[in-house]
Amino acid sequence: MGDDNGGFQATAPPPGEPPAPAPVFRWARETWGYVLRCVPLVGSAQHVFTSAQPALPLGPADRASPGAAVARDSDEAWALVASSVGAAPAKVRRVRQVHGNLVRVLARDAGRDARPDARPDGDALVSNASGLVLAVLVADCVPILMADTRSGAAAAVHAGWRGTCAGIAAAAVARMAECFGTRPADLVAAIGPSIGPDDYEIGEALLADFAAAGHGEATRARWFRRGGPGERWHLDLWQANLDQLVAAGVRAANVHACGLSTFRHPAWLESYRRDGARAGRMAAAIIVP
Repeated sequence: MGDDNGGFQATAPPPGEPPAPAPVFRWARETWGYVLRCVPLVGSAQHVFTSAQPALPLGPADRASPGAAVARDSDEAWALVASSVGAAPAKVRRVRQVHGNLVRVLARDAGRDARPDARPDGDALVSNASGLVLAVLVADCVPILMADTRSGAAAAVHAGWRGTCAGIAAAAVARMAECFGTRPADLVAAIGPSIGPDDYEIGEALLADFAAAGHGEATRARWFRRGGPGERWHLDLWQANLDQLVAAGVRAANVHACGLSTFRHPAWLESYRRDGARAGRMAAAIIVP
């Protein structure tokens, strides 16, 4: 799985209709491209999972040798993402994703003071600072957006295989409980487009990594499978993150996966596994209500 801190690529709008997600998800067409929303989550917090269509390059903090043109493009691009959730671009907060389980907390007072261009290392943002937009980037890794229906706190999580192995989703829930008094049963979570279990072939060494991280045999049996002797193993990141959220106290009925594999829809979704270094990135963003 590639580095999800990479840049977006500009593509022309594809013909036809977008791929059908799970019934509780809906596509919407913005002036700049298609976005996906989870209906149960909309009731608690405005959010978007972007598609492959917008021309959304990254800014100086994301590139080794940035130029002024890239910076201007990035400002415009993130302004579009922010506008989709009813916010100004200066409200967007992100992390430099490191494929681990580090959760960054933006509490109400600190959140107002945080610089919009700050990119601390981490793979999840949690906040109760109303009006902030929490965002992560993906291109096969799992984007998870969450909102607390009682307190209004929210989270954006980036879960690649390493983050999933390290329990990043559960770590975000724990930090929300610790810092904001969130009761996990009050959370609604949406899992956006990412590589699906039929498309994510992995080596046996990865099974050993999950075992070494303390994931038991019964649990691994739910997350890993192969069709028969000699066939490659597959990892189900959707099930793994759903199980971890439920184990953290989130109600299973409140965890919604869109069921769209990035690998399967090249006209609509970015995939590093499919396209390698040519792959763009997609954003998942939620505004703290």
